[in-house]
Amino acid sequence: MSTFLEEISKTIEEKREQLIDISNQIWNFAEIRFEEFQSAELLCKALESEGFHVEKGVAELETAFIGSYGSGKPVIAFLGEYDALSGLSQQAGTATKKAIQEGGNGHGCGHNLLGTGSLAAAIALREHMKKHNIPGTIRYYGCPAEEGGSGKTLMVRAGLFDDVDFALCWHPADRNLMMCTSSLANIQASFKFTGRSAHAAQAPHLGRSALDAVELMNVGVNYLREHIIPEARVHYAITNTGGLSPNIVQADASVLYLVRAPKTSQVNEIYERVCQIAEGAALMTGTKVEVIFDKACSNLVPNHTMQQVMFKQFTQLGTPTFSEEDYEFASTIRETLSEQEKQGGGLAAIPAYKELMAKEIDSPLSTVLFPYYQAFTNITMPGSTDVGDVSWVVPTVQCTTTCHAQGTQLHSWQAVATGTTSIAHKGMLHAGKVMAATAAAMLAQPQLMEQAKQELKERLGNEVYQNPIPKEIKPLHSKQ
Repeated sequence: MSTFLEEISKTIEEKREQLIDISNQIWNFAEIRFEEFQSAELLCKALESEGFHVEKGVAELETAFIGSYGSGKPVIAFLGEYDALSGLSQQAGTATKKAIQEGGNGHGCGHNLLGTGSLAAAIALREHMKKHNIPGTIRYYGCPAEEGGSGKTLMVRAGLFDDVDFALCWHPADRNLMMCTSSLANIQASFKFTGRSAHAAQAPHLGRSALDAVELMNVGVNYLREHIIPEARVHYAITNTGGLSPNIVQADASVLYLVRAPKTSQVNEIYERVCQIAEGAALMTGTKVEVIFDKACSNLVPNHTMQQVMFKQFTQLGTPTFSEEDYEFASTIRETLSEQEKQGGGLAAIPAYKELMAKEIDSPLSTVLFPYYQAFTNITMPGSTDVGDVSWVVPTVQCTTTCHAQGTQLHSWQAVATGTTSIAHKGMLHAGKVMAATAAAMLAQPQLMEQAKQELKERLGNEVYQNPIPKEIKPLHSKQ
């Protein structure tokens, strides 16, 4: 291992207990989108204690912030997340589904780890730049509401990344690999129907059911699914059924829709058709519909130049090492998974991964680094992230590290249960080392920054970035 990798690893290991404590506290807070007040404050205090200047409430978002160290160019951005998911409350360190609070929140996507791992990287890079008198600015971007709020998209809209030279991020997962594919762009909007209440037995003819309108809209969108591109996804959640009394014609009802597709233009087209279906449902039921645009994000733009650099550092650093106790706990989690989950999901379909998957498929924890090929940059993963908007304006790179038992699905109780274990902590700290090492390698070869920027221009071609959230849209707090 090279000297600078050893230095970075040493810095993070010296901060191990402090970083683990921060991650665990954020796990306990389990705050959902735009309500991450305690989590944001904890991270701000940690940055200030490390000598970073912190600016709070950026982009008119109460729980968004930027911690800066150094001055001048280049500007390096580490992206941090810390929001949880509603309805995923789960006790830690157990392989039995058991909520701490029924209906409560939980870190089912591991953002307690994500935000802290990026903090570790920022601290390690600061020490490296100080020791070697390397000029530049390190920024930790505290990004709220990745889950259903697109905090980064709003921060990009505010121009907060305009002077950044490159950005780094990561995500907890059940395997060690590069996040080198594109992603799905999306739009989320609420459809609020208003009708007229009436006695459902004595005078149903006088009522106009908003709930009927919601149901008709959902039926219409179900028929739409056959007539959109196969890569698209349309999801919904009924957020207001109009009450609990069947003998009242429901005057108010709402449904929240999330539309995804590989390109923003495709999302916009499908979204317009969904809106037309809503209008049709309102006409059929004699109700009115209000469309409330909630959030949106763009597809990821991969950067092969930076991915090569990160993969090289990842290879030299190796992968997280786990104890016998780690394997035992992961085995108990594996027992709760279906056979389909254990088979590796979409990764198993990638020819380059088949041999490795076959070797590791029965292991509770993945310890190999999956290979990286430039061809992967032409693949679109069936998920979305607001990192996409950052990647349109700044060369951006990401990886995943093993933080969960193999086969664990994100947004599951199993992911929440593992979030405070040593498995998760080891993956988190390792991700910090990989990101800091990647940034240091980029700084050591300034031509790589220019190469990454040129690649971004070439990938975009004639496409001009347009932020998918209109300027007049203000962020909403969490949906009920």
